[in-house]
Amino acid sequence: MIGYVEAPGAWSLTNSMARVAGVDLPDAVLQGWLSRGELAELVHRCETCSATEICSGWLAHDATAARLPGFCRNKAELESLA
Repeated sequence: MIGYVEAPGAWSLTNSMARVAGVDLPDAVLQGWLSRGELAELVHRCETCSATEICSGWLAHDATAARLPGFCRNKAELESLA
């Protein structure tokens, strides 16, 4: 299981946004589409984002949207993996 015990909140938000984009992050690492270092960068970018409350709200209400929200700092990377 791939996860981030040192940043569980950021891991949860990053993984949830990835799921909305249709990406399984642990599988992307196992399949070689994403390195562990790149995954760590995604989680770190989320961890240092100031929009976590907005993100949580968006995920709670709009998680079936066709596109990730513009405020997501991982939007481009996650959509490119989709």
